[in-house]
Amino acid sequence: MLVHETKIRVYYEDTDKMGVVYYGNYPRYYEIGRTELIRSLGVSYREMEESGIMLPASSLKVNYIKSAYYDDLLTVKTIIEKVPLVKFPIKTEIYNENGELINEGETVLAFFDQKAGKPCRAPQYFRDRLAELI
Repeated sequence: MLVHETKIRVYYEDTDKMGVVYYGNYPRYYEIGRTELIRSLGVSYREMEESGIMLPASSLKVNYIKSAYYDDLLTVKTIIEKVPLVKFPIKTEIYNENGELINEGETVLAFFDQKAGKPCRAPQYFRDRLAELI
């Protein structure tokens, strides 16, 4: 299992009038976490896209446990449990500054060959890098 942590500050633009993080922002926090995890592997979404591999989302599950508030510093834990083939499930846990789990979910991405217009296997270099760490 690979776990990567990213810190995210809650800005005013992320909240409603009560200073509570708007529920629709959590998937964006998931995306920030997984982008940084992939970058930590020495790969980037941009490089994959330039090579013709896209990563569209095929499903998203979100569980809201507690609220986050304006100016909180959140810890986004992005978790990959196994080396992906075509589907790429990524779990996310978000913690507040007190270490309390406030949100959790799962995004399933799919490796997609843009030229062929169909799903494909994860690039070998990507699977190899993940296999070293999981």
